[in-house]
Amino acid sequence: MSDDFKSWGEIDGLLGKLAAYRSWLVETNRAVLLKEPSLAEALNQKVREMYDLVEQAEAAKTPPVDGGLLNLIGLGANANSNLGNARYAPAVPPYDDQIARERVAAVADLYYQYQLERAGLFRAVLKLQELFRAGSVRLGDGPGAFKLYQYDRKQVLRYTMRDRRAAYRKVFGYTDTTPPEGAPPNKIFHALFTNFNRQVSQFFQDKRVSEVIRPDGRSETFGSMAVVRRAGLDLRHNIKHVSYGHVAVLRTELMSLIEAAFEILDSADVKSLFGAPTAWDALEDILKRHLSETPIISQRSRMATAGRDILRWLAEPYILSTVRIDFETFLEDIVDACDDWLTSAESLGLQRTTGPALVTQAGNVVPLRGRRA
Repeated sequence: MSDDFKSWGEIDGLLGKLAAYRSWLVETNRAVLLKEPSLAEALNQKVREMYDLVEQAEAAKTPPVDGGLLNLIGLGANANSNLGNARYAPAVPPYDDQIARERVAAVADLYYQYQLERAGLFRAVLKLQELFRAGSVRLGDGPGAFKLYQYDRKQVLRYTMRDRRAAYRKVFGYTDTTPPEGAPPNKIFHALFTNFNRQVSQFFQDKRVSEVIRPDGRSETFGSMAVVRRAGLDLRHNIKHVSYGHVAVLRTELMSLIEAAFEILDSADVKSLFGAPTAWDALEDILKRHLSETPIISQRSRMATAGRDILRWLAEPYILSTVRIDFETFLEDIVDACDDWLTSAESLGLQRTTGPALVTQAGNVVPLRGRRA
């Protein structure tokens, strides 16, 4: 066994020493831990870090060509005399660390685009385009009219509505359009997304209750990190498998399309046509007057913004934090977004806040009752 590598016996001995060191720290600091229970987490974290340093050092070394097999089976000049002298092989990188943040971020933007499309943004612009062609509205040569012309000319270069709906079906399980050939619809996304938002919201509800009951702030809060982390990892794992293909390209094109559509509605001549002070008001007027729809723009726009913020948060490594104060601090960034999303979804009948919590076991999901998102 080369001196460059640790053996299994050495690693087992190190684990025993760390366990003894942890026990000594607990026994020595028992009186302090009784007064400051939160210090227990810091103590355990330091011991874990000591072991992680050894694991990282071994993983950084270049293993022998045969991986130590010859010595293990008793061949060569340095053949092992017992199993404990065999070269220690470090663990492979954790599965949950191997996520491409760019792909998750692309899904976050696509979710934002889906909600704005459901709000009626593209339908309103296409209806305005139809009225403009027919001369049914008082638009002539203003900035809005010119942007409508450009929007029309570029139409043949863009993904079609069916392409977009097929992508939504594949990535989120939304719409009834058939997904691209060979791609199953992601039917469990909405249930997983709802579950994660509910667990984050519940975590901070429990935290607020614990702060009232134990106002000294030294005791651990009631919220379970493990439950929130599992819900987040389940959702992130689901997104990972639907983020391949043309999702990144589609989201880039759609963001440009949304920008162009909003510029049309925000043009002075278009706003004047409907007596609207903002582009959102113009959008609502088109939906009500010319499409006979009841606008749900407020709810959908909140779900769009909140959903994108939540999914972008999941693209970062925050969910993997094992230190409670770090985890709570990271998670606090999206708690309002989760509550916003849940409230907006409930007002649309897309989820309910009462009833049993959604459960995932071995990939099986108990979905919430509600209409298709």
